[in-house]
Amino acid sequence: MSKKPYHKNEDPNLSREQGQYSHPVPSREYIMKYMDEIDRPVSWDELLEAFELKQEEELEGLRRRLIAMQRDGQIMRNRRENYALVTKLPLVKGRIQANRDGSGYLIPENGEPDVYLPAGEMRQVFNDDHALVNVVQTKWKAREGRIVEVIKRNTQQLVGRFCHEKGVSFVDPNNKTVNQDILISAGGEGGAKVGQFVVVEITEQPTARREAIGRIIDILGDRETNGIEVELAMRSYNLPHVWPQAVLQEAQAFPAEVPESESSQRENFRHLPFVTIDGADAKDFDDAVYCEPTKNGYVLYVAIADVSHYVKPESDLDKEAEARGNSVYFPSKVLPMLPETLSNNLCSLRPKCDRLTLVCVMDMNRDGEIQDFRFTNGVIHSQARLTYDEVAAMLKGEKTENHRMYKHLKPLEELYKKLITQRQLRGAIDFDTTETQIEFDDKGKIARIVPRLRNEAHRIIEEAMLAANVCAAKYIEKSGVPALYRVHETPKLEKLNAFREFLKPFGLRLGGAKTPTTMDYAKLLDRITKREDASLLQTVMLRSMQQAVYSPDNVGHFGLSYDGYTHFTSPIRRYPDLIVHRAIKFILEQKKKEKYGYNHADMERFAEHCSLTERRADKATRDATDWLKCEYMLDKLGKCYKGRIIDVTSFGVFVVLEDVFVQGLVHITALKNDYYQYEPTNHALRGKKSGKSYRLGDPIEILVARVDLDAREINFELAEKD
Repeated sequence: MSKKPYHKNEDPNLSREQGQYSHPVPSREYIMKYMDEIDRPVSWDELLEAFELKQEEELEGLRRRLIAMQRDGQIMRNRRENYALVTKLPLVKGRIQANRDGSGYLIPENGEPDVYLPAGEMRQVFNDDHALVNVVQTKWKAREGRIVEVIKRNTQQLVGRFCHEKGVSFVDPNNKTVNQDILISAGGEGGAKVGQFVVVEITEQPTARREAIGRIIDILGDRETNGIEVELAMRSYNLPHVWPQAVLQEAQAFPAEVPESESSQRENFRHLPFVTIDGADAKDFDDAVYCEPTKNGYVLYVAIADVSHYVKPESDLDKEAEARGNSVYFPSKVLPMLPETLSNNLCSLRPKCDRLTLVCVMDMNRDGEIQDFRFTNGVIHSQARLTYDEVAAMLKGEKTENHRMYKHLKPLEELYKKLITQRQLRGAIDFDTTETQIEFDDKGKIARIVPRLRNEAHRIIEEAMLAANVCAAKYIEKSGVPALYRVHETPKLEKLNAFREFLKPFGLRLGGAKTPTTMDYAKLLDRITKREDASLLQTVMLRSMQQAVYSPDNVGHFGLSYDGYTHFTSPIRRYPDLIVHRAIKFILEQKKKEKYGYNHADMERFAEHCSLTERRADKATRDATDWLKCEYMLDKLGKCYKGRIIDVTSFGVFVVLEDVFVQGLVHITALKNDYYQYEPTNHALRGKKSGKSYRLGDPIEILVARVDLDAREINFELAEKD
């Protein structure tokens, strides 16, 4: 092939390269064009000859460009050290997702099905690394892969326990999706003692032949260190937990109180008796409510802290809030999305203080149907900070500290009952689940775990917030301004079919054929509510449904039976709500859509990121809670408890203990001596000889056999004797 067409001076992007480099080399596009047309891997020497590169500066420039192209997954080097276009190879580019058992998956960027990676392949990568994988077909017709190249390393630090065995120092990672130890280089111990939890910096990433190497840069403490479970969870899941100085300075620059110059430019609601209703331990109050009866029904006011007034796009506060995505609520600590100056003060609707808000005003008829609504920038002056328990007591006629507010709560209670009727009429699904809360002793350890009881006040606020969220979704969708919706898609067909098969032995059926509605689910839920096996049936029903996520596209909310739904009511603790506030305020300004600072692609990025930070927070809080529960059970080895099976797998059953609210595993080897067959459709393990079955929802008596604090695992055995 002639060299002439590929002379560097013929590069269409030459002027761009000349503007950036004193010794320009062929652009990425030109290199890829050459490699595409030559249609085979090329050597370093061939590239030099093709582009007539001779000067030392040109050679160095090309070397760096090729490295960058490899890093970005455009080209790769094969075993002969030749360069090849990735698009010419049977390779898939994507993100690594690790499993606890050591295996993992590549999540392809192009949306193709995931590629399974055996444990041997996973030893050279960490979770969230990006890699190129060669896909092979197995006899089971599943996509399995071999890692060809790691494009991007996303793990630079890990948290774990420092160990020293047989003359070798290493760190056992706290995150159990990391199934490889980190070797500590000589002199890299950082003064750590065996058994202490440390932060290790990765100095050499793992390869197919060698484990990762690192050095210890911080010592967190040992098992007895107060709050160690939160520290480990924050570090293991890379939760941002240190405020950058620029963020603190920006937050502290705001005046301590709302100046009248800002209040006067807003609709004045200070004369209305707004109240906040939250849990007794709440420190930030981002919503206040007031309901006023009218001759035709009610006017419901939902005022939400105007966080967007303070947190401007691309500011340091905004960048940090986006990185955090949401506040994280550990059992003993809150990791807020915004600094306390805002979250606990200026953006918290504290009583007897003027506060800037975004208010949704809803006109409702006597049946609780929304007839009209509007949004407005407002200022309120909350009359009282009420708790759920206090409001519930007032509604029962009991005298409380804030009993003067009772007359203002009655219309809200009346409207709530209408809204509940509307919920039932549209068929919204209302699962009866038990949430728990941990009560601590003075040493920061679990004293007991108790159910978190929901009373009428919880439901009143929930219905008011749902109504405001629906109005926000309608308002934004009508305008066409890009924003984030909270979507819950209809159940997938394969899960529906499995659920229907499960229902048959119970004499139950789910209506709606291939496209059941929320009402079909609600009718079935109503039928099973009073059955003894209601817990089992409800659990399997819940698992047949999809998970709610954030999306720039409004596809509705199946579970709540809404055509449109978004998160508007918690901008202090959720970044998507802040995005929604910005959209609403932009619409209120009546500017042209072209001047809006965001587009659909931005919303896609926000949706993916915020859904990810939400899952990250869930995993981190679960990890910290599991640590505390394991610690709580350490002195209960050998004790017997009654429990209920909450999950069935091929390797055993998971049991939650009654009254204790701790769960653990009864491994299949700890069941009655038999061969057990896993029946996924029936959610059961069944003995081949005995016929004995262990099914989801079954009561069971166990004894605590083993507690592994490091693995966050509790193992049970059957209490009954053979």
